[in-house]
Order: sequence, then structure tokens, then C-alpha cells
Amino acid sequence: MADYSVGEVAAMSGISIRTLHHYDEIGVLVPNSRTAAGHRRYGDGDLARLRRILYYRALDFPLDRIAALLDDPDPGTHLRRQHRLLRQRQARTSDMLAQLDREVEALELGIALSPAQQREIFGTDRFADLLAEAEGTSAQWRVTAVYGEQEWRAIKAEADAVIALFADAIAAQAPVGSDSATDAAEQHRQHLERWFFECGPQRHIEIADQYLADPAAAATWDAVAPGFARYVHDAIVANVARRHSTS
Repeated sequence: MADYSVGEVAAMSGISIRTLHHYDEIGVLVPNSRTAAGHRRYGDGDLARLRRILYYRALDFPLDRIAALLDDPDPGTHLRRQHRLLRQRQARTSDMLAQLDREVEALELGIALSPAQQREIFGTDRFADLLAEAEGTSAQWRVTAVYGEQEWRAIKAEADAVIALFADAIAAQAPVGSDSATDAAEQHRQHLERWFFECGPQRHIEIADQYLADPAAAATWDAVAPGFARYVHDAIVANVARRHSTS
């Protein structure tokens, strides 16, 4: 039968001798025996009990609660309970890690907004993800880390105003080469250039092409009105032609 000193148990378990003494004093872990000199000696059963104690401590159970739980003589009960509790903690930890991952990604992208703020301003808590996808299609984006909540609200308000200009033009059945459509396109170009990246005429056409090539982007535009993505694209192309003819 195994027989360990308090020092050996402390070394094997990673807890201090002082802690083992405390466990003995409060009756949570009383050694199997003592030497004639009164030194604590621990057996295999003591080590098994200590393992269960440390599992519960890792789950933040207080010692008095642990002592009550350990009164159940069935080790299977402890194992099943601890397995269930650890699974629950694992799920909570995974959720927390996912949240931290999103916040780290948002900070790296310069989105200093919480998911709740993103949802309030943009109607989605995935705005950081959407911006990451957009940045992946365009080089030389400005560093947006300097933008706080006030700037993002201004960006959203300005973007909504540009969309409203396009919506008014398409509702009025204005041709894509009309002043109202091309003025909306020019406002769109200036919005991108003001907040995100240099956006000359050719770059603007490339952005417009992406609106049609990317089904998700096209669906977002077409949610405003049927054919909206095509209308915006063609108005941008018409605006570039107009600017070129007057330059």
C-alpha cells in the first residue's frame, strides 16, 4: 500500500504543505495515518480524495461545500458531477473566448465599438466582420482605429444619406446618367474617400464592379429596392464618364 509524506503529496499535487495542513485541520482531507512522531502519512485513497477536492476547487466550490459533497461514498457520482460542471464551464469559457476574439479582431480593424454599439449603429453586431471582408478587397485603407463612436455614427448617417439619394433617384425613375443619379454617385465616391481610402474615378468603378460581383453585396443593395445594385453601379460608371468629359 502506498504511503506518502506531506511533502511528497505537496510535490505531486502542486499545492503547498501549509494547504495540506489546513485541509487536515478542517477535516476536508485527513491523512490515512500518522507516524509515531505525529507526522502525516497519506495513502492512495487520500490522493484520490485530494484529486476530487482540487477538481471542485478549480470549479470555485468553497471548502465547506466540498466537504459535504465528498460525504457521498460513490466516486462515480463525483466524477459525473465534475464532468458535467467542467463541461458547463468549458461552454462558458468558449463563449468568452469567442467574444474576446471578436473584440481583438475589432480592435485590429480599428472598430473600437462593442457588439452592442455595432448593433445599435449599424443594425448588426458583425460590422467588424463585414469591414474585414471589405478591406480584403481593397488595399491602402486608412487606419480607422482613430474613429470613435461619434465618428462611426457620422459615417453611418452620411452613408444613409447617400443611399437615400440613390433611392430617390431610382424612385423617380431618373436615368443613370441624370444629374440626380450621378450626383448621388459622386457623393458616394466622396464618402469613401473622406473616411476610408483614396477613391479616384477608376477606383470607384472597381468598387462598383464589386457590388455586382459579390452576391452578398448585391443582395444588400437590392434590399433597398429591386435592381438597386445595378442602378448604383451604372450611376457610378456614368458619373466617371461625366467627370471625364468635363475635365
